[in-house]
Amino acid sequence: MRLIPLTGGLGAEIFGADLKDSDQFGAIQQAFTDYSVITLREQTITPEDHLRFARRLGDINVNRFFTALDTHPEIAIVLKEADQTGAVGEEWHTDHAYDQIPAMGSILHAIETPPFGGDTVFCSMGAAYGALTDRFKEIIGGLYAWHSSRHVFGVTDANSDTASTGRIGNAEQATQDALHPVVIRHPMSGRKGLFVNPQFTTRIDGFSKPESDAILNMLYAHCQKPEFQCRVRWQNGDVTMWDNRATWHKAINDYHGHRRYMHRVTVEGCALEPAEPPLKAG
Repeated sequence: MRLIPLTGGLGAEIFGADLKDSDQFGAIQQAFTDYSVITLREQTITPEDHLRFARRLGDINVNRFFTALDTHPEIAIVLKEADQTGAVGEEWHTDHAYDQIPAMGSILHAIETPPFGGDTVFCSMGAAYGALTDRFKEIIGGLYAWHSSRHVFGVTDANSDTASTGRIGNAEQATQDALHPVVIRHPMSGRKGLFVNPQFTTRIDGFSKPESDAILNMLYAHCQKPEFQCRVRWQNGDVTMWDNRATWHKAINDYHGHRRYMHRVTVEGCALEPAEPPLKAG
């Protein structure tokens, strides 16, 4: 196994690894902890191999909204056909932030990639938090924010391109609302990081909408700085896994006229703990 960091602060690609080899699992898991995003290049795996590897990390989370693989309902299909315009996941987000216990991470296997484009970009929430001023860290340290699936997967979005083409469904099941700390202590690394995102976070608890919007929009602009990002350029067979408690990600929809087909398995996580005690009223 040969590991090459993608940037100075986030992500790594790994060559010469075999996801099927249980003897390599410890090294792969450590790289995942250290880098938050890892791409295992040139994997030759079946859906059964994909699931077997994921189960070494934890229980499988079956997504409510993605179309599943017919033969393996635990595997979600991430697809954009050549004649489709919308891609799944084009906005910065954290998977399953709307759940009471957010998913630990996702493992995405590239089956068919376009000849150009279709990259996935990630942001480090630990690096973004670390670059905030100490005074601002004090302001947000004990806050909590609400997250929801309703406005993304619910009936209001039922006519979107991804829903109308059958790639996303079950709008009636989009009833999730969850309250999480704005700043968490990562359950694996112990590092402090932000846990809000532009797609699923709706408001900061206890604040008026203008107050909440001001804080969230400032954080969103800050987190998108290039120095907190890495970019994965896909090739057929690649497997990329990312930590939902430590990153945002988004799909780049710049390959119109070409097909992009992937399999995603999501792994269950744990309840998130605040990095600081909650603020007291009064």
